[in-house]
Amino acid sequence: MSTLTDRLRGIVRAPQRRDAESPRDRSSSDLERLLGGAWHDDGRCFIVERRIGAERPHGCAEIGALASHVQRAARDATLVEMLTGGAPAPAPYVFFDLETTGLSGGAGTHAFLVGCGWFDEDGSFAIRQHLLTRYAVERRMLEFLNAGAIVSFNGKSFDAPLLDTRYLFHRLEWNGSRLPHIDALHPSRRFWRQSAAGLRESCSLPILEHEVLGVARRHDVAGFEIPARYFHFVRSGDAEPLVAVLEHNRLDLLSLAGLFARLLDLVREGPASVGTAWEALALGRTYARAGLEPSARASLERAVDLARTGGVEPGIEALRALALLHRRARRHEEAARCWRQLLEAPACPASFAREANEALAIHHEHRVRDLVGAKTFALRSLTGEGNGKNGEGWNDAVRHRLQRLERKMAAGPPSGRPLFPSWPLPPSCGSRTSAPRTSS
Repeated sequence: MSTLTDRLRGIVRAPQRRDAESPRDRSSSDLERLLGGAWHDDGRCFIVERRIGAERPHGCAEIGALASHVQRAARDATLVEMLTGGAPAPAPYVFFDLETTGLSGGAGTHAFLVGCGWFDEDGSFAIRQHLLTRYAVERRMLEFLNAGAIVSFNGKSFDAPLLDTRYLFHRLEWNGSRLPHIDALHPSRRFWRQSAAGLRESCSLPILEHEVLGVARRHDVAGFEIPARYFHFVRSGDAEPLVAVLEHNRLDLLSLAGLFARLLDLVREGPASVGTAWEALALGRTYARAGLEPSARASLERAVDLARTGGVEPGIEALRALALLHRRARRHEEAARCWRQLLEAPACPASFAREANEALAIHHEHRVRDLVGAKTFALRSLTGEGNGKNGEGWNDAVRHRLQRLERKMAAGPPSGRPLFPSWPLPPSCGSRTSAPRTSS
């Protein structure tokens, strides 16, 4: 009886058919036939290139229209700076997306598909996808990568650190680490995190492309299946499962470009281009951070108008932002008007109501010289019991203001007339939460 060692030797030394196609040869032919790519660098890098014409629609807009939005906005790099709050990122823009072997990161996670896309001058969208056919050629694939200003979706948190790890692993220097990087996830959350139905459960790219761009994917591979499809290809050489993976990556690049074009168009065109009150509110806040006060005011006023028919909450947020904007510009009468409109809103949050009451108490005491109205607003800004340390600190400040008003009223009539002596006060909101303290 042969031993286990003899049997193993027999298996290893078993003759193989020389005319049979090896898995590597079969993989190479399948890649070229199924994926339509080509080998580069003496067969060590496999690259798939596609060009999508300007007349092809992607959701509600054609590719050429998206390209025109990006090309017009690219002439003014400050638009991107306003969106991201970072340094200017001049064109050309390269849209960037990875497909990886996992989401955990670290040295064991590989980017097996690197997709890059850009708009050409004729309005078409060019896509180049680098496929890692086997781990031994990863270094050559990384050396092939080159880009302009990078636009990604959650790339600063995931894609860029992952590539940094792979480049460090191979002791290479990545040019992308020195290039401007625009992460479209953060401005997208700012503009579209809220919807008419409330807070979105997720701001993932597939959800935003459907809600914002009107894209409906059909027969798309689920993201959690992608690593398993690649592992199947590595083990067997069967490239059939990768066809859907590359198409998924191309759709991600197109949708990323569409969202970026929509963001640039909003900032460039101003409040006339918004479609919802939430977009107008986010646009107003974007302009305010950039110091463009007239544009911020116009956008917030647009949000208030749209909220009358499209939901109360964005209108309330816009009124508060408007009041703070007017106060910083020392337009105290306009700020008071916004605070009063905020109090009249039926769904005004209690914390906003307390802030508005305190601001109106200050306004009536120091500018209108209506001590009775100031006292009434101060009383309404008191919080209920059980609000903890912050609520008690707020109430202490209000009581201090009330004592000062009592002393002024006891000293004699105020100099001047009340501006609104018979203005009806709204009912108290009865808050149990605290709000930021405003100095008197």
